[in-house]
Amino acid sequence: MKTWSISKVCALLVAIPGLMLSQQVDAASSRLQQIIDRGVLKVGTTGDWNPMTIRDPATNFYKGYDIDITTELAKDLGVTVEYVAAEWKNLVNGVVTDKYDMTGSASLNMHRARVAGYSQPYFYLAFVPVIQEKNMTRFNKWNDFNNVSVTVASSLGTVQESMVKEFFPKAKHNVIDSEVRDYQELLANRATVIVTSNVEAATITRKFSQLKIADVKGMRRPTPIAMLLPRDDQVWINYINHWVELKKTQGFFERIAKKWGLVHLER
Repeated sequence: MKTWSISKVCALLVAIPGLMLSQQVDAASSRLQQIIDRGVLKVGTTGDWNPMTIRDPATNFYKGYDIDITTELAKDLGVTVEYVAAEWKNLVNGVVTDKYDMTGSASLNMHRARVAGYSQPYFYLAFVPVIQEKNMTRFNKWNDFNNVSVTVASSLGTVQESMVKEFFPKAKHNVIDSEVRDYQELLANRATVIVTSNVEAATITRKFSQLKIADVKGMRRPTPIAMLLPRDDQVWINYINHWVELKKTQGFFERIAKKWGLVHLER
C-alpha cells in the first residue's frame, strides 16, 4: 500500500482550494452567467428552413420549431431572446467568433465538431414516405411500397434517387430530370409515393392538404439534430444539456414537433 508523506498531503490540501477557486472563476466567466447578466440570449438562425426557422422579410419576425424551442429556453433562463441572422455557410463561425451564444437546430457532423460544441440531440432529421391521403389505408409499412404496382418519384442525382432504388427495388421508378419537384408528380397522380426528409414532408403536407406522411413504423437514415455551442464553455454546455433532458422528460419537444407537423423520432 502506497504511503503519502506529510509534505505531499499538505501540498494536496493547498492545491484543492486553488482548484475550487479556478472552477468558481470558470463558472463566473461562463457564457451562462454573461447571458443572465445582460438579460439577452443571442441565437443564430438562418430563417430559411421551413418549418424549423422561418423569417418574414417584411417584419423581420421569426417563427418555427427552432423559434419555439429557443423562446422557451430564454423564458426558463429569465431573459429575452434575440435572433441573429445567419447563413448556413457561416453558421458555425458565428458561434466561434461570439456573434451569438448558440444556434438553433443543426445536424451533427464531425467537421463542425472540430471547432464547435454540441448540445445533446433533441430531434432527428430522417426520411419518411409521402403519399396521397386517399392511399393512407393502403400502406402500413415500408415494404408495402416495394411492389411492382407502386411508382416512386425522385429527382435525378439526389440522395433520394439512390435511396428509393435501394428501399424499393421492385417498384417502378419515375426519375425526374427537370425543374419539376417530386411531390408535383404525386399531385398529378403520376407517382404513388416520394421519400423526403421529415422536415420537408411537414412543409409539403401543410401546403397541400391532399398529401400525407404515410403511417409506417419508423423513419429511415436518422441524423441527430442539436444546438451548436461554444466548444470550450463546459458550464454553458452542461446547462443546455440539463435543460434538454428535462424538456425531453416533459414531452416538450414532441409537442412542438406535433405543432409544426413534424414526425418526431425519440432515441
